[in-house]
Amino acid sequence: MTALPTRRDEAWRYSDLAALGEVWPQAVAAERGVTIAAGETGRLDELLSGNGWLNDRVVVSVGAGASLTGFIDQGRDADTVTTQLYDITLEAGAQAHIVIINHGGCFGRIALDVALKDGADFDLGGIIIGGDAQNLEIITTVRHLGPGATSRQVVRCVVGGRAVGSYLGKVAVARAGQKTDAAQSFKALLLARGATANAKPELEIFADDVKCAHGATVGELDKNALFYLESRGVPPVQAQALLTRAFLSDALAGIADDAAREAAEARVTALLEAAS
Repeated sequence: MTALPTRRDEAWRYSDLAALGEVWPQAVAAERGVTIAAGETGRLDELLSGNGWLNDRVVVSVGAGASLTGFIDQGRDADTVTTQLYDITLEAGAQAHIVIINHGGCFGRIALDVALKDGADFDLGGIIIGGDAQNLEIITTVRHLGPGATSRQVVRCVVGGRAVGSYLGKVAVARAGQKTDAAQSFKALLLARGATANAKPELEIFADDVKCAHGATVGELDKNALFYLESRGVPPVQAQALLTRAFLSDALAGIADDAAREAAEARVTALLEAAS
């Protein structure tokens, strides 16, 4: 980024531009690279912590037939600003499964720009957990550049207090992207009347033989489900926690490795307990 964004930029319309303006332009985006060679298997594990403004661009190249597993945990200090971009290219037949848990800082933005070549497969599980006056975002642009590529995005958001949780997801299918199969799902739970969730799923399709779908819902915890649990002796706070954890687990269902999925679920449970 070279200029401070404004509300006229759709990608930043829900962002905390006041918080971003306080640090601008003290930090210049640092760039680093991650490369997975053709046919190899690699990991991208990012535990984002500390203070100050984090404004990195991470360029990830996944070679033909290679596989990438990523876990990004944004849990920085309470007064921090994070505007992190992951620029990911999947070559022909490559696969990537990324899990994002975005819960730290006053303004935390995790953005992904993903380019899919022939037959590549991309899977995203995203979780936003916000409270107080936090503003947390997951922003994605998934570009289907070659035929037969697939992508799935499942993002779940839980916000309380006066927090704002946002998901802006764009799927762009080029003319060469025939036989594309793409899906986006965003659901948000509001735990307080002052909390806000924003969703902007978007499809841009130039091919004529594709399967693309998206959906977004925002609501509150099911009062009937809460009553059912409480009527069977579950304390109200614990009942809310159980339903909230089950709601968020949708975003972790795509983790194939049982141990990794259990570790991610334990992390989410700990974050919910800390926030309650």
